[in-house]
Amino acid sequence: MRTRPSGRRARAALALTALLGGAALTGLPAPAANAADGPLAVQYRTGAGGATADQSEPWLKIRNTGSAPVQLSQVKIRYYFKADAPGTAYRFACSWAVVGCSSVTGTFGTLSTPTATADRYLEIGFTPSAGTLAPGADTGDLQLRFHRADWQTLRQSDDYSFGAARTSYADWDKVTARLAGATVWGAGPGGDDPTGPTDPADPPGEGGQTLFDDFDYASHTDPDLSAHGWNVRSNAGGPGVPGATWDPSKVTFSSSGGNSVMDLETSTAGTGASTTHTEILTRSTKFAYGTYAARVRFSDAPVTGPDGDRVVQTFFTINDLKAPMADDYAEYDFEYLPNGGWGEPSSILYTTSWETYNPDPWQAVNQHSESRRSFAGWHDLVVTIDGSGIRYYIDGSLFGTHDAAYLPERPMSINFNQWLIDLAGQPSTTPRAYHQQVDYVLHVKDQVLTPAQVAAKIDGYRAAGTSFVDEVPAP
Repeated sequence: MRTRPSGRRARAALALTALLGGAALTGLPAPAANAADGPLAVQYRTGAGGATADQSEPWLKIRNTGSAPVQLSQVKIRYYFKADAPGTAYRFACSWAVVGCSSVTGTFGTLSTPTATADRYLEIGFTPSAGTLAPGADTGDLQLRFHRADWQTLRQSDDYSFGAARTSYADWDKVTARLAGATVWGAGPGGDDPTGPTDPADPPGEGGQTLFDDFDYASHTDPDLSAHGWNVRSNAGGPGVPGATWDPSKVTFSSSGGNSVMDLETSTAGTGASTTHTEILTRSTKFAYGTYAARVRFSDAPVTGPDGDRVVQTFFTINDLKAPMADDYAEYDFEYLPNGGWGEPSSILYTTSWETYNPDPWQAVNQHSESRRSFAGWHDLVVTIDGSGIRYYIDGSLFGTHDAAYLPERPMSINFNQWLIDLAGQPSTTPRAYHQQVDYVLHVKDQVLTPAQVAAKIDGYRAAGTSFVDEVPAP
Protein backbone atom coordinates (compact mmCIF):
# COMPACT_ATOMS: atom_id res chain seq x y z
CA MET A 1 0.00 0.00 0.00
CA ARG A 2 1.39 3.45 -0.91
CA THR A 3 1.24 5.76 2.10
CA ARG A 4 3.90 8.35 1.30
CA PRO A 5 1.69 10.71 -0.80
CA SER A 6 -0.91 11.00 1.96
CA GLY A 7 1.88 11.68 4.46
CA ARG A 8 3.20 14.46 2.29
CA ARG A 9 -0.34 15.83 1.92
CA ALA A 10 -0.75 15.91 5.69
CA ARG A 11 2.54 17.71 6.24
CA ALA A 12 1.66 20.27 3.56
CA ALA A 13 -1.75 20.81 5.13
CA LEU A 14 -0.26 21.37 8.59
CA ALA A 15 2.34 23.74 7.15
CA LEU A 16 -0.26 25.80 5.35
CA THR A 17 -2.53 25.83 8.39
CA ALA A 18 0.30 27.28 10.47
CA LEU A 19 1.17 29.89 7.86
CA LEU A 20 -2.20 30.85 6.45
CA GLY A 21 -4.83 29.95 9.03
CA GLY A 22 -7.43 27.20 9.13
CA ALA A 23 -9.00 28.24 5.85
CA ALA A 24 -5.93 26.93 4.06
CA LEU A 25 -7.15 23.38 4.66
CA THR A 26 -10.21 23.87 2.48
CA GLY A 27 -9.89 21.70 -0.60
CA LEU A 28 -6.10 21.30 -0.16
CA PRO A 29 -4.87 19.09 -3.02
CA ALA A 30 -2.08 16.55 -2.74
CA PRO A 31 1.33 17.91 -3.84
CA ALA A 32 2.34 17.00 -7.35
CA ALA A 33 4.56 18.22 -10.14
CA ASN A 34 2.34 20.78 -11.79
CA ALA A 35 0.98 24.17 -10.92
CA ALA A 36 -2.63 23.06 -10.59
CA ASP A 37 -1.86 20.60 -7.80
CA GLY A 38 -0.13 22.68 -5.16
CA PRO A 39 0.24 26.14 -3.64
CA LEU A 40 3.57 26.78 -5.39
CA ALA A 41 5.14 26.17 -8.78
CA VAL A 42 8.72 26.76 -9.88
CA GLN A 43 9.80 27.95 -13.28
CA TYR A 44 13.35 27.49 -14.51
CA ARG A 45 15.68 28.54 -17.27
CA THR A 46 19.44 28.22 -17.58
CA GLY A 47 21.74 31.16 -18.03
CA ALA A 48 24.61 28.88 -19.11
CA GLY A 49 23.54 26.09 -21.42
CA GLY A 50 26.78 24.25 -22.22
CA ALA A 51 27.66 20.73 -21.10
CA THR A 52 30.50 22.37 -19.16
CA ALA A 53 30.73 25.91 -17.87
CA ASP A 54 32.69 28.18 -15.55
CA GLN A 55 29.59 28.25 -13.38
CA SER A 56 26.11 26.79 -13.40
CA GLU A 57 23.34 29.39 -13.69
CA PRO A 58 19.91 28.16 -12.56
CA TRP A 59 17.52 31.08 -12.97
CA LEU A 60 14.22 30.61 -11.17
CA LYS A 61 10.79 32.11 -10.60
CA ILE A 62 8.43 30.95 -7.87
CA ARG A 63 4.70 31.32 -8.48
CA ASN A 64 1.95 31.27 -5.89
CA THR A 65 -0.67 29.03 -7.50
CA GLY A 66 -2.81 28.86 -4.38
CA SER A 67 -5.51 31.13 -2.99
CA ALA A 68 -3.70 32.57 0.02
CA PRO A 69 -0.50 34.58 0.53
CA VAL A 70 2.74 32.66 1.18
CA GLN A 71 5.58 33.89 3.38
CA LEU A 72 8.72 33.51 1.28
CA SER A 73 10.83 32.96 4.40
CA GLN A 74 9.04 29.59 4.70
CA VAL A 75 9.95 28.52 1.14
CA LYS A 76 12.95 26.37 0.19
CA ILE A 77 13.86 25.44 -3.40
CA ARG A 78 16.26 22.59 -4.18
CA TYR A 79 18.32 22.29 -7.35
CA TYR A 80 20.02 18.87 -7.59
CA PHE A 81 23.39 18.22 -9.18
CA LYS A 82 26.26 15.76 -9.42
CA ALA A 83 29.53 16.92 -7.86
CA ASP A 84 32.53 16.71 -10.18
CA ALA A 85 34.42 14.77 -7.49
CA PRO A 86 33.56 13.68 -3.93
CA GLY A 87 35.69 16.39 -2.31
CA THR A 88 34.73 19.25 -4.62
CA ALA A 89 33.50 22.36 -2.79
CA TYR A 90 31.08 24.85 -4.34
CA ARG A 91 30.20 28.49 -3.82
CA PHE A 92 26.81 30.16 -4.30
CA ALA A 93 26.10 33.68 -5.58
CA CYS A 94 23.09 35.74 -6.55
CA SER A 95 23.67 37.90 -9.63
CA TRP A 96 20.33 39.70 -9.52
CA ALA A 97 16.90 39.21 -8.02
CA VAL A 98 13.68 41.21 -8.14
CA VAL A 99 13.27 40.61 -4.38
CA GLY A 100 16.87 41.71 -3.82
CA CYS A 101 19.91 39.45 -3.54
CA SER A 102 20.26 40.38 0.14
CA SER A 103 16.93 38.56 0.70
CA VAL A 104 18.09 35.35 -1.02
CA THR A 105 20.16 32.62 0.65
CA GLY A 106 21.91 29.63 -0.86
CA THR A 107 23.38 26.63 0.95
CA PHE A 108 24.64 23.24 -0.19
CA GLY A 109 23.54 19.85 1.09
CA THR A 110 24.41 16.19 0.48
CA LEU A 111 21.96 13.44 -0.46
CA SER A 112 22.02 10.40 1.80
CA THR A 113 21.62 8.08 -1.22
CA PRO A 114 23.48 9.40 -4.28
CA THR A 115 22.17 8.70 -7.77
CA ALA A 116 23.80 8.78 -11.18
CA THR A 117 22.71 12.39 -11.65
CA ALA A 118 22.68 13.83 -8.13
CA ASP A 119 24.63 13.61 -4.88
CA ARG A 120 24.34 17.28 -3.85
CA TYR A 121 21.72 20.00 -3.85
CA LEU A 122 21.71 23.77 -3.76
CA GLU A 123 18.94 24.94 -1.43
CA ILE A 124 17.59 28.43 -2.06
CA GLY A 125 15.82 30.22 0.78
CA PHE A 126 14.64 33.69 1.68
CA THR A 127 15.08 36.02 4.63
CA PRO A 128 12.03 37.69 6.19
CA SER A 129 12.80 40.84 4.19
CA ALA A 130 11.67 39.01 1.01
CA GLY A 131 8.11 39.50 2.21
CA THR A 132 4.95 37.70 1.11
CA LEU A 133 3.99 36.24 -2.27
CA ALA A 134 0.37 37.05 -3.13
CA PRO A 135 -1.93 34.54 -4.88
CA GLY A 136 -1.22 34.53 -8.61
CA ALA A 137 2.04 36.46 -8.22
CA ASP A 138 5.60 35.31 -8.82
CA THR A 139 8.93 36.39 -7.40
CA GLY A 140 10.26 37.65 -10.69
CA ASP A 141 13.78 36.71 -11.76
CA LEU A 142 16.12 34.98 -9.36
CA GLN A 143 19.33 35.00 -11.40
CA LEU A 144 21.43 32.55 -9.39
CA ARG A 145 24.74 30.84 -9.98
CA PHE A 146 27.21 28.52 -8.34
CA HIS A 147 30.75 27.51 -9.14
CA ARG A 148 33.55 25.31 -7.93
CA ALA A 149 35.50 26.85 -5.05
CA ASP A 150 38.69 26.43 -7.10
CA TRP A 151 37.04 28.04 -10.14
CA GLN A 152 37.81 25.01 -12.33
CA THR A 153 35.36 24.26 -15.14
CA LEU A 154 32.38 22.24 -13.91
CA ARG A 155 30.30 19.66 -15.75
CA GLN A 156 26.56 20.23 -15.62
CA SER A 157 25.28 17.95 -18.38
CA ASP A 158 24.97 15.10 -15.86
CA ASP A 159 23.10 17.18 -13.27
CA TYR A 160 19.56 16.07 -12.40
CA SER A 161 18.05 19.56 -12.39
CA PHE A 162 19.93 20.97 -15.38
CA GLY A 163 18.02 21.59 -18.61
CA ALA A 164 20.30 22.60 -21.50
CA ALA A 165 17.36 23.43 -23.79
CA ARG A 166 15.56 25.54 -21.18
CA THR A 167 16.45 29.03 -22.40
CA SER A 168 13.14 30.64 -21.42
CA TYR A 169 11.10 30.27 -18.25
CA ALA A 170 8.73 27.32 -17.98
CA ASP A 171 7.49 25.04 -15.20
CA TRP A 172 10.25 22.61 -14.23
CA ASP A 173 9.53 19.67 -11.96
CA LYS A 174 13.19 18.66 -11.57
CA VAL A 175 13.56 21.23 -8.84
CA THR A 176 11.52 20.91 -5.66
CA ALA A 177 9.75 23.49 -3.53
CA ARG A 178 9.15 23.04 0.17
CA LEU A 179 6.77 25.11 2.22
CA ALA A 180 7.47 25.02 5.97
CA GLY A 181 9.28 21.70 5.44
CA ALA A 182 6.62 20.00 3.31
CA THR A 183 7.34 19.28 -0.36
CA VAL A 184 4.67 20.98 -2.46
CA TRP A 185 6.25 21.02 -5.93
CA GLY A 186 8.47 18.83 -8.06
CA ALA A 187 10.09 15.44 -7.72
CA GLY A 188 13.62 15.08 -6.44
CA PRO A 189 16.00 12.28 -7.37
CA GLY A 190 16.00 9.06 -5.38
CA GLY A 191 17.79 9.66 -2.14
CA ASP A 192 16.43 13.15 -1.49
CA ASP A 193 16.78 12.53 2.22
CA PRO A 194 19.59 14.85 3.24
CA THR A 195 22.11 14.04 5.94
CA GLY A 196 21.93 17.74 6.83
CA PRO A 197 23.39 20.78 5.12
CA THR A 198 27.14 20.66 4.62
CA ASP A 199 27.20 24.42 4.28
CA PRO A 200 26.24 25.91 6.69
CA ALA A 201 26.31 23.96 9.95
CA ASP A 202 23.15 22.43 11.37
CA PRO A 203 20.75 25.19 12.43
CA PRO A 204 20.53 26.17 16.06
CA GLY A 205 18.43 24.49 18.68
CA GLU A 206 16.63 26.00 21.67
CA GLY A 207 19.84 27.23 23.33
CA GLY A 208 19.94 30.12 25.74
CA GLN A 209 23.14 29.13 27.58
CA THR A 210 25.21 32.23 28.22
CA LEU A 211 28.79 33.43 28.50
CA PHE A 212 29.10 36.80 30.26
CA ASP A 213 32.31 38.41 31.49
CA ASP A 214 32.58 41.85 33.08
CA PHE A 215 36.41 41.64 32.96
CA ASP A 216 36.77 42.19 36.70
CA TYR A 217 40.38 40.99 37.07
CA ALA A 218 43.50 42.25 38.82
CA SER A 219 45.96 41.67 35.95
CA HIS A 220 46.79 39.37 33.05
CA THR A 221 48.27 36.95 35.62
CA ASP A 222 45.08 36.82 37.72
CA PRO A 223 44.36 33.08 38.12
CA ASP A 224 40.64 33.75 37.63
CA LEU A 225 41.30 35.01 34.10
CA SER A 226 42.68 31.63 33.05
CA ALA A 227 40.12 29.75 35.15
CA HIS A 228 37.38 31.56 33.25
CA GLY A 229 38.72 30.26 29.96
CA TRP A 230 40.77 33.17 28.64
CA ASN A 231 44.20 33.03 27.02
CA VAL A 232 46.32 36.19 26.79
CA ARG A 233 48.43 35.75 23.69
CA SER A 234 52.20 35.64 23.92
CA ASN A 235 53.15 33.51 20.91
CA ALA A 236 54.73 35.11 17.85
CA GLY A 237 53.22 35.30 14.39
CA GLY A 238 50.65 37.23 12.41
CA PRO A 239 48.75 39.28 11.78
CA GLY A 240 50.63 42.54 11.86
CA VAL A 241 54.14 43.91 11.66
CA PRO A 242 56.85 41.29 11.02
CA GLY A 243 59.11 40.93 14.04
CA ALA A 244 56.52 42.33 16.47
CA THR A 245 55.73 40.55 19.73
CA TRP A 246 52.39 39.89 21.43
CA ASP A 247 52.86 41.19 24.96
CA PRO A 248 50.53 39.77 27.66
CA SER A 249 51.58 42.45 30.15
CA LYS A 250 49.93 45.09 27.94
CA VAL A 251 46.50 43.59 28.71
CA THR A 252 45.49 45.38 31.91
CA PHE A 253 42.34 45.98 33.97
CA SER A 254 40.96 49.07 35.67
CA SER A 255 37.70 50.80 36.57
CA SER A 256 35.79 53.26 34.40
CA GLY A 257 32.38 54.76 35.15
CA GLY A 258 31.89 52.31 37.99
CA ASN A 259 32.51 49.27 35.77
CA SER A 260 35.59 47.12 35.41
CA VAL A 261 37.31 47.60 32.06
CA MET A 262 39.93 45.65 30.11
CA ASP A 263 42.58 47.68 28.28
CA LEU A 264 44.66 46.51 25.29
CA GLU A 265 47.76 48.59 24.54
CA THR A 266 49.66 48.42 21.25
CA SER A 267 52.88 50.38 20.86
CA THR A 268 55.74 50.96 18.46
CA ALA A 269 58.82 53.09 17.89
CA GLY A 270 58.79 52.57 14.15
CA THR A 271 60.54 49.20 13.93
CA GLY A 272 59.37 45.61 14.04
CA ALA A 273 61.46 44.88 17.12
CA SER A 274 59.94 47.82 19.01
CA THR A 275 56.33 46.93 18.10
CA THR A 276 54.03 45.13 20.55
CA HIS A 277 50.56 43.84 19.70
CA THR A 278 47.90 42.59 22.13
CA GLU A 279 45.24 39.86 21.98
CA ILE A 280 42.97 37.98 24.37
CA LEU A 281 40.85 35.02 23.29
CA THR A 282 38.84 32.14 24.67
CA ARG A 283 40.76 28.88 24.81
CA SER A 284 37.63 26.97 23.90
CA THR A 285 36.21 27.02 20.36
CA LYS A 286 32.62 26.32 21.37
CA PHE A 287 30.67 29.31 20.02
CA ALA A 288 28.60 29.22 16.83
CA TYR A 289 24.98 30.33 16.32
CA GLY A 290 23.36 32.90 18.57
CA THR A 291 24.13 36.41 19.78
CA TYR A 292 27.53 38.00 20.45
CA ALA A 293 27.90 41.39 22.09
CA ALA A 294 30.61 43.61 23.56
CA ARG A 295 30.97 47.21 24.63
CA VAL A 296 34.22 48.49 23.12
CA ARG A 297 35.99 51.83 23.23
CA PHE A 298 37.82 52.63 20.00
CA SER A 299 40.41 55.41 19.84
CA ASP A 300 41.51 57.60 16.96
CA ALA A 301 44.89 58.69 18.30
CA PRO A 302 47.67 57.33 20.50
CA VAL A 303 47.78 58.26 24.18
CA THR A 304 51.42 59.27 23.68
CA GLY A 305 53.59 60.04 20.66
CA PRO A 306 52.79 60.92 17.03
CA ASP A 307 49.62 59.70 15.33
CA GLY A 308 49.23 58.02 11.95
CA ASP A 309 49.92 54.30 12.41
CA ARG A 310 47.62 51.89 10.60
CA VAL A 311 46.21 50.31 13.73
CA VAL A 312 43.38 47.74 13.79
CA GLN A 313 41.05 47.51 16.80
CA THR A 314 38.79 44.47 16.88
CA PHE A 315 36.09 42.23 18.33
CA PHE A 316 35.62 38.96 16.45
CA THR A 317 34.93 35.23 16.43
CA ILE A 318 37.06 32.76 14.48
CA ASN A 319 38.13 29.16 13.97
CA ASP A 320 41.27 27.77 12.36
CA LEU A 321 41.88 27.53 8.62
CA LYS A 322 42.69 23.85 8.16
CA ALA A 323 43.90 24.31 4.57
CA PRO A 324 43.92 27.10 1.98
CA MET A 325 40.33 27.75 0.82
CA ALA A 326 38.94 25.16 3.28
CA ASP A 327 35.17 25.66 3.28
CA ASP A 328 34.65 24.93 7.00
CA TYR A 329 36.49 28.09 8.05
CA ALA A 330 34.49 30.87 9.71
CA GLU A 331 35.20 34.37 11.03
CA TYR A 332 32.96 37.33 11.93
CA ASP A 333 34.68 40.68 12.54
CA PHE A 334 34.23 44.17 13.83
CA GLU A 335 37.43 45.96 12.73
CA TYR A 336 38.07 49.67 13.24
CA LEU A 337 40.95 51.34 11.39
CA PRO A 338 41.20 54.90 12.78
CA ASN A 339 44.01 55.86 10.40
CA GLY A 340 42.95 53.77 7.45
CA GLY A 341 44.87 50.94 5.85
CA TRP A 342 44.23 48.24 3.25
CA GLY A 343 43.93 51.01 0.66
CA GLU A 344 41.71 53.27 2.80
CA PRO A 345 43.12 56.76 3.53
CA SER A 346 41.33 57.48 6.83
CA SER A 347 38.91 56.19 9.47
CA ILE A 348 36.81 53.17 8.47
CA LEU A 349 34.87 50.51 10.37
CA TYR A 350 34.38 47.11 8.74
CA THR A 351 32.09 44.23 9.61
CA THR A 352 33.13 41.12 7.69
CA SER A 353 31.74 37.60 7.41
CA TRP A 354 34.26 35.08 6.10
CA GLU A 355 33.70 31.84 4.22
CA THR A 356 37.38 31.07 3.52
CA TYR A 357 40.66 32.42 2.17
CA ASN A 358 44.03 31.47 0.73
CA PRO A 359 46.95 33.28 2.42
CA ASP A 360 49.41 32.86 -0.46
CA PRO A 361 48.59 33.91 -3.09
CA TRP A 362 45.94 35.97 -1.35
CA GLN A 363 42.37 35.02 -2.22
CA ALA A 364 39.36 35.80 -0.03
CA VAL A 365 35.72 34.74 0.02
CA ASN A 366 33.82 37.09 2.32
CA GLN A 367 31.10 39.70 2.56
CA HIS A 368 31.56 43.02 4.32
CA SER A 369 29.88 46.28 5.26
CA GLU A 370 31.73 49.50 6.06
CA SER A 371 31.35 53.06 7.25
CA ARG A 372 33.98 55.74 6.56
CA ARG A 373 33.89 58.00 9.59
CA SER A 374 35.32 58.24 13.07
CA PHE A 375 34.09 55.73 15.64
CA ALA A 376 36.20 57.04 18.51
CA GLY A 377 34.56 56.40 21.88
CA TRP A 378 32.41 53.70 23.45
CA HIS A 379 30.17 51.56 21.22
CA ASP A 380 27.78 48.67 21.79
CA LEU A 381 28.62 45.98 19.22
CA VAL A 382 26.21 43.11 18.53
CA VAL A 383 26.34 40.36 15.91
CA THR A 384 23.66 37.69 15.55
CA ILE A 385 24.00 34.43 13.62
CA ASP A 386 21.00 32.26 12.75
CA GLY A 387 19.86 30.11 9.84
CA SER A 388 18.92 33.12 7.72
CA GLY A 389 22.26 34.94 7.89
CA ILE A 390 24.44 37.28 9.94
CA ARG A 391 23.42 40.72 11.24
CA TYR A 392 25.73 43.36 12.70
CA TYR A 393 24.51 46.18 14.96
CA ILE A 394 26.32 49.23 16.31
CA ASP A 395 24.74 51.24 19.13
CA GLY A 396 21.38 49.62 18.52
CA SER A 397 21.22 50.29 14.77
CA LEU A 398 21.55 47.67 12.04
CA PHE A 399 24.94 48.14 10.37
CA GLY A 400 25.08 45.22 7.95
CA THR A 401 23.25 42.03 6.93
CA HIS A 402 25.28 39.21 5.39
CA ASP A 403 24.13 36.14 3.49
CA ALA A 404 23.52 32.63 4.78
CA ALA A 405 26.31 31.44 2.47
CA TYR A 406 28.73 32.69 5.18
CA LEU A 407 27.22 30.80 8.13
CA PRO A 408 29.66 28.82 10.32
CA GLU A 409 30.32 25.11 9.79
CA ARG A 410 32.35 24.70 12.99
CA PRO A 411 32.39 26.39 16.40
CA MET A 412 34.69 29.36 17.04
CA SER A 413 36.57 31.23 19.75
CA ILE A 414 35.81 34.80 20.89
CA ASN A 415 38.66 37.30 20.47
CA PHE A 416 39.74 40.89 20.99
CA ASN A 417 42.99 42.19 19.55
CA GLN A 418 44.80 45.38 18.57
CA TRP A 419 47.64 45.40 16.08
CA LEU A 420 49.40 47.39 13.36
CA ILE A 421 48.98 46.46 9.69
CA ASP A 422 52.43 47.86 8.88
CA LEU A 423 54.76 50.76 9.78
CA ALA A 424 54.18 52.80 6.62
CA GLY A 425 51.53 55.08 8.10
CA GLN A 426 53.94 56.82 10.51
CA PRO A 427 57.71 56.48 9.86
CA SER A 428 58.76 58.27 13.07
CA THR A 429 60.95 56.44 15.60
CA THR A 430 59.32 58.33 18.48
CA PRO A 431 57.52 55.83 20.76
CA ARG A 432 53.70 55.90 20.67
CA ALA A 433 50.95 53.74 22.20
CA TYR A 434 47.34 53.09 21.18
CA HIS A 435 44.62 51.85 23.52
CA GLN A 436 41.42 49.84 22.97
CA GLN A 437 39.12 49.14 25.92
CA VAL A 438 36.46 46.49 26.54
CA ASP A 439 33.69 46.81 29.12
CA TYR A 440 32.07 43.36 28.80
CA VAL A 441 31.48 40.44 26.45
CA LEU A 442 28.31 38.36 26.05
CA HIS A 443 27.33 35.28 24.05
CA VAL A 444 23.90 33.65 24.13
CA LYS A 445 23.91 30.28 22.42
CA ASP A 446 21.41 29.62 19.61
CA GLN A 447 19.21 32.62 20.42
CA VAL A 448 18.92 35.92 18.55
CA LEU A 449 18.62 38.90 20.90
CA THR A 450 17.88 42.46 19.88
CA PRO A 451 20.35 45.11 21.04
CA ALA A 452 17.75 46.22 23.60
CA GLN A 453 17.50 42.66 24.94
CA VAL A 454 21.29 42.51 25.16
CA ALA A 455 21.34 45.72 27.19
CA ALA A 456 18.64 44.39 29.51
CA LYS A 457 20.56 41.17 30.04
CA ILE A 458 23.75 43.04 30.91
CA ASP A 459 21.85 45.32 33.30
CA GLY A 460 20.40 42.25 34.98
CA TYR A 461 23.79 40.67 35.57
CA ARG A 462 25.22 43.90 36.95
CA ALA A 463 22.23 44.56 39.19
CA ALA A 464 22.71 41.08 40.65
CA GLY A 465 26.43 41.67 41.16
CA THR A 466 27.33 38.91 38.69
CA SER A 467 30.69 39.47 37.00
CA PHE A 468 31.13 36.13 35.23
CA VAL A 469 28.91 33.32 33.89
CA ASP A 470 29.79 30.50 31.49
CA GLU A 471 27.00 28.03 30.80
CA VAL A 472 27.95 27.32 27.16
CA PRO A 473 28.69 23.60 26.79
CA ALA A 474 31.83 22.32 25.14
CA PRO A 475 31.25 21.14 21.54
